[in-house]
Amino acid sequence: MRHRSRAAEALAAALLLALNAACGSRLPESDFEHDGRTPAPRDAAPLRVGIITSATSPVGGGAFTGPRDGARAFFDRLNALGGIDGRRVEVRRCDDGGSGVGNNECVHRLVEEDEVVALVATTALDYAGASRVSRARVPDIGGQPLGSAYDTYPHLYGIYGSLAPRDGTPGWNGTLYGGTEVYRYFKREHGARTAAVVSYNQSASAAYARLVERGLRAEGYQVVTEQVDFALPNFRAVAADLKEQGADLVFDALDGHGNARLCRAMDEAGAAVTAKVTNVQNWTSTVADDYKDAPRCRNALWATGASRNFEDTGHPAVREFREATKDLKTHSQWQLEGWAAARWFTDAARSCARTGITRACVDDFMNRDQGYTAEGLLLPVRFERLAEPPRSSRSCLSVARWQDGKGWVGQGDMNRTCFTVPQLAYRP
Repeated sequence: MRHRSRAAEALAAALLLALNAACGSRLPESDFEHDGRTPAPRDAAPLRVGIITSATSPVGGGAFTGPRDGARAFFDRLNALGGIDGRRVEVRRCDDGGSGVGNNECVHRLVEEDEVVALVATTALDYAGASRVSRARVPDIGGQPLGSAYDTYPHLYGIYGSLAPRDGTPGWNGTLYGGTEVYRYFKREHGARTAAVVSYNQSASAAYARLVERGLRAEGYQVVTEQVDFALPNFRAVAADLKEQGADLVFDALDGHGNARLCRAMDEAGAAVTAKVTNVQNWTSTVADDYKDAPRCRNALWATGASRNFEDTGHPAVREFREATKDLKTHSQWQLEGWAAARWFTDAARSCARTGITRACVDDFMNRDQGYTAEGLLLPVRFERLAEPPRSSRSCLSVARWQDGKGWVGQGDMNRTCFTVPQLAYRP
């Protein structure tokens, strides 16, 4: 059984919002477009799907658009090849502006007015409309779990699966569980023993740091905690202490700008580490530019996730994705996961072609405990409603390391990089 915790991603998204959002409220810019680049077959009505994205969120441009772009690329290619059973997929997009008000408006327009058969690759900073999607019994396929919605409601199927009852309450009576496989990996595969966690003196940052610290201690690490002032961070002092403490690993609860400044300070101080560990949201092709002033730290960047490295073009499914997205300026792991979500919907819809492609039929396909892999792009994704949370779980990892001149280099077979680890409780 494989269950990947996405606590890091959910809290990282909340952290980004808390650190970068401007004061005051903002109204969303909702955009409902259908993709008209591919002619529709004349003899069949198109299938409508919706994609909700916090594209213009307070976090800033492009932070959450990867899954949307990957899904659209898949549907473009699918339509060019004839669609699903002769029916073109018509994509209706909605930008919720990163707000709960905007998200509810997106749900209303797509689910109730446009009557989409499914939502695909949802990436919402505040998924306030999740309960409405569930009540309407609209399958939401392959969404990014930036909050707890995908561990709360039926008919919502996050990209990483869920073992929770999904009965309207997050996890098990409001408690979620996550594994320690990332920390186990670096301990067993690279002999890491000392890990540093760097955070701001800010509530969301500190909360995420405490969660990371807890997981590291459960795996027997000596943990070094470093906190900097959010307004005037002294990264030089942190870097000097990391060097003195001999940290093998560095985890952080910082925004992107803070990460780059920390890496630069580490290079200047000569603080060499086995790994500066990041997550799937930062697994992108822009590393060389983002960390241009920190070549040593840049080449110590590692990313972990639950999907196949988007640089692994030796794999046919990745090669197909890269060919279809070759015109994009950058590539990312989130784009690949959006592509996988669109493939997931397509497989579900094709299974219904004979009896009729309806919300109910697509939902029946999704609501299974068989592992889904999107032709090998994902670690097997399952949905099981366990009455009690697991105390331990066998969890697998996709791991990659950045190397200048090569990009993200995969580290072993993700289906074999597996560990039986404890599941630790946390509150969303």
